[in-house]
Amino acid sequence: MRFKTLMLFCLISLGFTGTAQAVTFKIATLAPDGTTWMNELRAGADQVEKETNGRVKFRFYPGGVMGNDQSVLRKIRIGQLHGGALTGGGLADIYPDAQVYSLPLTFRDYDEADYVRAKMDDQIIKGIYDNGFVSLGISEGGFAYIMSEHPIRSAADVQKHKVWVPEGDEINTAVFKSLGVTPVPLPLTDVLTGLQTGLINAISASPMGAIALQWYGRVSYITHTPLVYLYGTLVIKRSDFEKLSPQDQTTTRRIMNDVFVKLGKRNRDDNEQAQTALKTQGIEFIVPTAQEQEGWRKAVNETVELVTRNGTVSPAIAHTMYQHLTDYRNGGR
Repeated sequence: MRFKTLMLFCLISLGFTGTAQAVTFKIATLAPDGTTWMNELRAGADQVEKETNGRVKFRFYPGGVMGNDQSVLRKIRIGQLHGGALTGGGLADIYPDAQVYSLPLTFRDYDEADYVRAKMDDQIIKGIYDNGFVSLGISEGGFAYIMSEHPIRSAADVQKHKVWVPEGDEINTAVFKSLGVTPVPLPLTDVLTGLQTGLINAISASPMGAIALQWYGRVSYITHTPLVYLYGTLVIKRSDFEKLSPQDQTTTRRIMNDVFVKLGKRNRDDNEQAQTALKTQGIEFIVPTAQEQEGWRKAVNETVELVTRNGTVSPAIAHTMYQHLTDYRNGGR
């Protein structure tokens, strides 16, 4: 009897030891170290580690050292990484409809984006979950604008430029092709070299991103019409995340979601400051006329209809988003 009691005690002890072992999530991101994004992620990770008594930790690989979003996803699937901080376009390989906010010329200002996101973020997060990943929050990256060596006012002006699109970005590739341009696909890490060598001379980026990645020194003009709404999320492979106890899952979700809410607010402020800094650097901001903007919208809308018909983004989710936009523009709050 005493032997059985001792064995039972040992088994229980081993069970407690197993559940108390620390889990370290290996997370890759394109964001350079020292940026607001990385500083906030690290602060959130420290808080998670503290509140879980060291059971949940994060190890970050910043600056694109693990490759672009597609490379990161491959490494997650073979177990080399547990997760990554991905952009809207990078999420396409997990859940194509997660790109819906990135449809060009969708939002005219931040108020529209805020309204739609309040209606749809939960749907995006659920779609990511249903496809095998846990999203720990969605953060705004700001609006991307066309930045170029020569002024771009109209859709026709784009044809005079060698335009960069992110590698694997089917939506913006289709948009620029519809404008008569064959864009140059490059990973984020090669854009600066592309600008320096003349391989490309037009990009789309947020003001904050252009400064953080040092692209601003190679452009002279910014077409000040919001082209694409940028956003990102930190995803962890669902099977890895759900190895945590329910309590640790809840703690990690709560803390990291708060980080992403804070990041969204910080990024908006940083983008406003970055615009001022770019003007100080002598970069000229071009505001297309109403007629020129209508020309952009006509060309882009035709492409958006095409990418929804071919399933790059489902017609259902695009319809939902545009319906929310219509409601807002008709006075919905």
